Order: sequence, then structure tokens, then C-alpha cells
Amino acid sequence: MDIPRIFNITESAHRIHNPITPEKLATLGAALRLESGCRVLDLGSGSGEMLCTWARDHGVIGTGIDMSPLFTEQAKLRAVELGVADRVKFIHDDATGYVSDEKVGVAACVGATWIAGGFAGTIELLARSLRTGGIILVGEPYWRRLPPTEEVAKGCLAHAISDFLMLPELLASFGRLGYDIVEMVLADQDGWDRYEAAKWLTMRRWLEANPDDEFVEEVRSQLRSEPVRHAAYTREYLGWGVFALMPQ
Repeated sequence: MDIPRIFNITESAHRIHNPITPEKLATLGAALRLESGCRVLDLGSGSGEMLCTWARDHGVIGTGIDMSPLFTEQAKLRAVELGVADRVKFIHDDATGYVSDEKVGVAACVGATWIAGGFAGTIELLARSLRTGGIILVGEPYWRRLPPTEEVAKGCLAHAISDFLMLPELLASFGRLGYDIVEMVLADQDGWDRYEAAKWLTMRRWLEANPDDEFVEEVRSQLRSEPVRHAAYTREYLGWGVFALMPQ
């Protein structure tokens, strides 16, 4: 069980696998007014930065589920590094359909809502692990600017303009699902740069270290195309945010 190899290569040096910066991740933890002992479930936990830093800074107890063996191992090492290995655990598993045995105060899927077919299905899944009075977190893209053509949307790695909503429409959709929006922290262009541009040096170093690997041409192709694609499309059109929801 694993994610596509290209992500294990391009994001192998990432601590955060989405456009949120460490500073904004800290802002989110503070905004949620997390209390010591709060139990957190993170589906698609990546390299564990959210759970590990929140355990260190707020005393939460957490479980992260991720399909990538590499990222799961990195998360475990990060927990040891920050001295929170007794408070958080990371499981290599498919988060699709995962429900916690014990109800949690925060149920999160920050940037992997594909696990349940989109944000609506993911919110429904997370709600099954949530205790009364708890908070759901979802990380979701939205259009900063509506793409003028379907070609521009595809340049943002969407299949079509209809894949994402403008921010007001996204917020309204949470309400229609029966949730109050109680917080949000939005990525900015710097966050996108740190997420996307950090891949480029990783790819270049990987190419230098693996000249005979069968994946060289794919990685080389991405290194040639991704800087221009990001500058022309993602950076200009695509927003991303983490949204905190509570059942109405």
C-alpha cells in the first residue's frame, strides 16, 4: 500500500504536504483553542507535522493514518525528535473509511479529501469519529480567481473549472451540509511557493543521486515543467484553506 511514487520522490523532504506554512499551522492550532489531552484524529497525516507540533505546543493526543510508508516513518521520527512519541502514533494504512475506536475532539483531513470522494463525503466520514462538541477540520482548494478557460483550470491540475468553488461558495456549501464554520486559516502565495518550489531542489538532488533509475524521465519532465506551470497557474488562480466546522 502506497501513494504514487512521484509524490514519495518530490515531497520526500517536505514536513508539510500542502500549501500551509509552519507559521500558519501554528496559527491554526492556537485558533482552535486546543486543550491539553484533546484527542485528535488526522486522516492523511503525511509526515505528521500537525499532530507532532500540536502535541508539543498544546498537549494534544493524536493518531495519524497515511498510505505512504515513507511519510509514516518520517512522522514517527518527527515525534521522537519533538519528544512527543508518547502522545502521538502514526499508522501506515488506507484512511478511506477509517473510523476511530474512541471519539475525538478534533477529526481532521487536511488536504486529502479524495479519500471519501470530496469534502462532503470526507466530512461525513470524519463526523463518525467526532465526539459531541468536537471540531472537524478539512483542507480544501478553492478558486482565488475563476479560471477564464478549462485549459487554465487544467494548468492548476484540476480536471475542470467545476472541480473547485470560489471561497464564498465553498463556505456556503459547508452550511448547506449542516455545519457552522467556526474558523479558517487560508494559504497564501508564499505558502504555495514553499509547497511547490521545495519540490524542485528535491527532484534535482534525486536525479543526481539516481541517474540510472527507471523513473528518471518522469522526474526530469516534472522538473522542466513545474516551475513555469506553478507560476502561470497554481500561484495565480488556486487558493487553499483549512476550515473548522461544527455540526449545527
